[in-house]
Amino acid sequence: MQEYRDNGAKLGWLIDLETRQVEIYRSGRDVEVLESPASLSGEDVLPEFVLNLKDIWCID
Repeated sequence: MQEYRDNGAKLGWLIDLETRQVEIYRSGRDVEVLESPASLSGEDVLPEFVLNLKDIWCID
């Protein structure tokens, strides 16, 4: 992810299926770690985009 950030990526998600964690990388900010989020927002980079993770985590 650092290489993506170094090359100007404004938003990145690292999804770890084993730990059910998502690391959110944003330009100029510290990494945020979420535990089993139901969804991820594209924020201002991809307005109106939402990635539903319920099927990935097998959440009803």
